[in-house]
Amino acid sequence: MKKISYSLNISILLGSSLLIAIVLIGLFAPLFSPHDPLAVNLSNRLTFPSWNYPFGTDHLGRCILSRIIYGIRVSVACAFLIMIFTFAISLPIGFLTGYWRGRTDHLIMRSIDGILAIPEFVLTITIVGLLGPGFFNMMIAITMVRWTNYVRLIRSLVLKSCEEDYIRSARMSGNSHLRIMKRYVFPDVFPSLFVFGALDMGKIVLLMAGLSFLGLGTQPPTPEWGVMLHDATAYFQIAPHVMIFPGLAILFFVLGCQLISERYRKLNSAPLKEVNDEDNIHKSYIKC
Repeated sequence: MKKISYSLNISILLGSSLLIAIVLIGLFAPLFSPHDPLAVNLSNRLTFPSWNYPFGTDHLGRCILSRIIYGIRVSVACAFLIMIFTFAISLPIGFLTGYWRGRTDHLIMRSIDGILAIPEFVLTITIVGLLGPGFFNMMIAITMVRWTNYVRLIRSLVLKSCEEDYIRSARMSGNSHLRIMKRYVFPDVFPSLFVFGALDMGKIVLLMAGLSFLGLGTQPPTPEWGVMLHDATAYFQIAPHVMIFPGLAILFFVLGCQLISERYRKLNSAPLKEVNDEDNIHKSYIKC
């Protein structure tokens, strides 16, 4: 049991440290960036990593390391804003449908099932195609697609929480519906929402990078990881570092989100599993 707890703590520490380091580097980008991310120097185009350019330069002679660092501000900040907008839409709908149920719940959930039947990436591309490529249109499209997953999750968590005995006791004690949701239901569903949100941050960054790679998201010359991958496709064979380093930046951010969400989920489920194991041992002892 101590080994399991130790491994969980190490994973959470690694994931948290990785994400905190990425965010801090993005916040203090001017301090860590060796060059201007938008400065063009054609005499140094497609140079390999060196002391002056640790990650090399791209096809326009721009410092890849500087563009990755400033790309943190665009990618991570955009993903965080999308997460806030998604929660602002899905939390009220999920709580109302899960708590009161009824015909409105049935209508909303059937509509969400219809939306979820369409592949997420295809639907996002369709919305961006209708709105037009661009940073803000990409945020709107991703938010319009992602909120359905959160509503479905929040509704299921609220339904499960409302079946607990302490919720029934709170109702019998005369507590208002708003107080029950705020005082009892929300604290119960928050850990699961945290795990899902931490994992979804990585998915949002991947989705943003995919849209920018296709030319539908952030537009050049903005330093963004997906834009850097898009610009590097024509030069990958002669200068592979142009695509490798932005890809590694996406990999490390998604890995940090994955470590936190997965290990936090296991950490929360460990006490419940331990209780269930003790109950099973106790029942087997009684039968004997």
